[in-house]
This record gives sequence, C-alpha cells and structure tokens, in this order.
Amino acid sequence: MTCETGVPVELFTVETGRYNVNRLTSATLMTPALLLTFFAMIVPLVVLFSISLRPGYPVDLNAHGIASYVATLTDGYYLRILGTTIMMAIGITALALFFALPIAHFLARTTSRWKSVFLLAVILPLFVGNAVRAVGWMLLLGETGVVNTIALHLGATSTFSFMYTWKAVLLGAAAVNLPYMVLTLQSVLEQINPSVEEASISLGATPTQTWFLVTLPMMAPGVLAACSLSFILAMNAYATPVLLGGPSFRMMAPAVADEFGAQ
Repeated sequence: MTCETGVPVELFTVETGRYNVNRLTSATLMTPALLLTFFAMIVPLVVLFSISLRPGYPVDLNAHGIASYVATLTDGYYLRILGTTIMMAIGITALALFFALPIAHFLARTTSRWKSVFLLAVILPLFVGNAVRAVGWMLLLGETGVVNTIALHLGATSTFSFMYTWKAVLLGAAAVNLPYMVLTLQSVLEQINPSVEEASISLGATPTQTWFLVTLPMMAPGVLAACSLSFILAMNAYATPVLLGGPSFRMMAPAVADEFGAQ
C-alpha cells in the first residue's frame, strides 16, 4: 500500500504492534461485514431455494420443483395478495417518510441539551415487539378504545370503524417503520454541512426552497436507503396485518404462514 507521494505505507507498525486504522481502505473495513452478510444471509437463501426445488423435501408439501413457483405466480388469489402487499408497502413507506423527514431534520440540526433524550424517545419503541405495539393500537382504535371513548364523551353520535381495515394496518405498520427511517435520515442529514443551507438562504432562497432544492437532493441516497428498508420491512410484516387487519385482510406474510399451517 502506498501513499499519495508513492512512498510505501505499512498497515502494521512493528514498533507499536498495532494496525494503523487511518490507513485502512474502505474495502478492507467493509470486508468483515460483507463476509458476515454472505454466510449468514446469502448462503442460507441459496440453500433454501435449492431445497424448494426438490419435490417432497424436507416435508411433503406437494411441491413439484419450479412448477410450484409458476403455479403460485399465475394464481389469481396469490396475485391479489401480492398486489395488496406491494401497494400497502408503498403506502406505509410514504407515510413513514412523511413523518420521518421533519423529525430527522430536527434531530440533526438541534443543539438542545435534550437531543439525547429525543433520540432515546425514537429508539425506545424498537425495544417493544411488533405484536405488543399492534395490541396497543387495538386498545387505542378499537370499538371501545380510547379514541371512540373520547369521541363519545365529546358528543359524537357513533363510533369510528377503524379497526380491521387497511387504514389500521397502514397506520400501525408506518409507526413500526418510523424509527428506522428517522435514524437513517438523521445520520445522512448530520453529514450535510449546515452552512450550505445558510448560503442558499443568504442568496435569496426561502427555507422551503432551500429544503427542496438543496437539502433534499443532497440527502437523496439516504432517502433511498431509508425507503428501501421500510419497504422490505412492510413487505414482510406479519403481526401488524394479522392483529390490525383481521382475517379478511390478506398480506403475503400471513398468507404464507397460513399455507404452512394448513399442511
């Protein structure tokens, strides 16, 4: 390894017996994580796919190799479930992004001494399971839940029918994905120098124009990463659709679980 002047640079210093971390390349630093991802995720998926092509292995599920994939992708019932799942994942991601952007911007730009407390408030929901959070939404939005109880006390003549609908799933799943999006977007925003935004405003742009024409384009890779993460989580959601959507609302993860449970 050489420096810019062409002089060889040793990653390992004999005198100190330590590696010079500042001279390690990005590829070297990423190698352990890439190897872990490959052996912990890619290899098991490839093995699982190869097993799925073997009829009756490891258990008899009436599988016939690649024909089972063709039959699934041409069946109207599963196509409707897949379409619903994709549309819900897009809606969940859009709703989570709508709320995550201002929260992430506030956390990235605030100089308040309470910033660590605000961050903790974003992180704490991650310590609660999705099923527990879904039950919380049920207590909040149910026929005799908090929202309907308050509405009746305020003079409403009827209760809101919100539970066991796609709207309840949309709201519950967006709340589950919100912390992931906030933390991802905040880390990207903190890498953007605030002086760039100040320069835009000093040249005559309004704060809104600065946000859409300067800040948002600069954080586009982070927005893409956050949306991809939210979309994947929404596509694989199980507890939230089952508990908030009810038996009549079908998404892909509950449908797959039901198929295995029926065998």
